[in-house]
Amino acid sequence: MSDPVRLAHRVAELLGCSRADAEQYIRNGWVSVDGQVVEAPQHRVTDERVELDPDATLEAVEPATILLHKPSGWDAISGAKPASGLVTPENRWADDPSGIRPLQRHFHRLTPLVSMDAEASGLMVLTQDGRVWRRLTEDGDEIEHEYIVEVDGELAPYGMHKLGQGLSYNGRVLPACKVSWQNETRLRFAIKGVQGGQLREMCRQVGLRVVSIRRLRIGKISLGKGPDGAMPPGAWRYLPAGERF
Repeated sequence: MSDPVRLAHRVAELLGCSRADAEQYIRNGWVSVDGQVVEAPQHRVTDERVELDPDATLEAVEPATILLHKPSGWDAISGAKPASGLVTPENRWADDPSGIRPLQRHFHRLTPLVSMDAEASGLMVLTQDGRVWRRLTEDGDEIEHEYIVEVDGELAPYGMHKLGQGLSYNGRVLPACKVSWQNETRLRFAIKGVQGGQLREMCRQVGLRVVSIRRLRIGKISLGKGPDGAMPPGAWRYLPAGERF
């Protein structure tokens, strides 16, 4: 048995490449040890079979942005039951159209963005990408969100007009938004700058009680649909390269 060496050292020997290139191949998920992908250049090997994927390239791997369908009852940003715990390889949506290869590094240092009530469900964003972070925080109030809100009760006179403009929340007059009936019990909101609890309070002010809230879209990005329908609660997909909020 040979002495243990770093995987990067072995790859550099096998390929006749530099140590830096060997480490890049490994971190990008192109190297397997006895058939299992290993992404740690410092991993020690002896006589194991080390192979490079035939499709391997040295292109830099972009930071990941995850689109999660948060189920009701999970905490979006902070809390005892963080929705980030659902972002595991096993929960990736089978119909994810992104074509992105999952890497172990995609599941580290994900920052949850765009607050959401624990009782609500729907689209949630977690990212490693500073560009996405800046877009959804610095420009967040300018990005339109779409919600489906199931309600019961009797709508007050001029209630739809009031929902669209003229209500206040937390001491400030709310900007105008677009509201319409999807069916007899569900309202569709297209709205910017939503605060925690705002949709429930808006509905309360016009005589309606909220039964459930689901976020369908943030800016140009929606939950996503596949051959078997929408991405189900608890599943996630990657934000494809080139798509923007």
